[in-house]
Amino acid sequence: MTLTLDDVDRFEAARPRLAAIAYRMLGSAAEAEDAVQEAFLRWQSADVERIEVPEAWLTKVLTNLCLNQLTSARARRETYVGEWLPEPVLGGDPMLGPADTAEQRESVSYAVLTLMERLSPNERAVYVLREAFDYPHKEIAEILDITEAGSQQIFHRAKKHVADGRARVEIDQAAARRIVEEFLAAATGGSVAPLLELLTDDSIAIGDGGGKVPARAKAFEGATAVAKFLWGMFRPAAAKRDMIGGAADLYAWPVNGEPGLVAVVGGQVVGIMAVEIAEGGVAACRTQVNPDKLERATALWATLDHGEPLVEQAF
Repeated sequence: MTLTLDDVDRFEAARPRLAAIAYRMLGSAAEAEDAVQEAFLRWQSADVERIEVPEAWLTKVLTNLCLNQLTSARARRETYVGEWLPEPVLGGDPMLGPADTAEQRESVSYAVLTLMERLSPNERAVYVLREAFDYPHKEIAEILDITEAGSQQIFHRAKKHVADGRARVEIDQAAARRIVEEFLAAATGGSVAPLLELLTDDSIAIGDGGGKVPARAKAFEGATAVAKFLWGMFRPAAAKRDMIGGAADLYAWPVNGEPGLVAVVGGQVVGIMAVEIAEGGVAACRTQVNPDKLERATALWATLDHGEPLVEQAF
C-alpha cells in the first residue's frame, strides 16, 4: 500500500511513544529503534483506511514485535559474556518517554529496567503498558489477546516482582548532583573509609563490558567489597588509559532518571555509571562500558550543554 503524507505524519506523531514503549520492553535503545522501524513497515503495508484506531493498532503491532524480540534476546543473553545490563539512556534523550509521574520515572530507571529482566515477556509488556503509559487493562488485554482479569493478575504479579527488588528513593536533580559529587570525592580519595560511609550494607556493584572491555563476571556484594572495587576502579593507571584511548573526564549527568557519572575521552562516551539511591545511602552502582551500548550516548553527548567535568583526566 502507498501511504499518504497524512498517514506518514500520523505514524511520526506516534513514533516517540512507540520508541519509549519499546525501550522499556527491550532495555536496548538500538533494538527499540529497530522495532519501531519494523512497525512502520507493517503500517506501510497495511490497509490504513480500514484501521479505526491507529494508535491502538500500532501499539499492538509494536508490542508483539517486542515480545518476539524478548524471546530471542533471552536466548542470546544466556551466552552473553559476563553480566548483562540495559543500554543506558542519558537525560535529555526523548527515548526516556513520559516522566510526569513517579511511576513513569521509575519504569525507565536503570534499576527497574534491570529488575524487569526477571519478568516473563508478557509480565514485562503488561507492566510497561500499565505502569508507564497508564493503559487500561481492557486495552492491554486486547493488545496481548488475554482477558482483562488476566491482565490485572499479570500486572499485580509483575509489580510485586519489581517492588521486591527495589530500594530506590526519588530525589531531585540538584540533590542527585550533590550525591554524585560526594560519591566521586569519596571514590577518588585516599582510602575506602569515605565510600563505606556512603554505601548501604547490602550495596552491589555490577559492570557490563560485553566481552569487549574487561568487567567482572559477577557482581560485587556488600559495602566492603563494593568500596574496595570502586576505590580501585578510580585509581589512575596507564593500562586503563590505553584501553579507553586516553584519560577520561568525569561528568555528573542523569542516567535513566537516576544520578549518574559519564566518562568521556575525546568526545566519546567510554563509560556510564548509574547510581541507585536508597534510604540508607548508595545501594547500587551499575556501570556500562560495552562500546556497542554507548554509541547512542556518544551521539547525544555531542549535542548537550554538559558543562565542565567534575574531574578532568580522572584515570
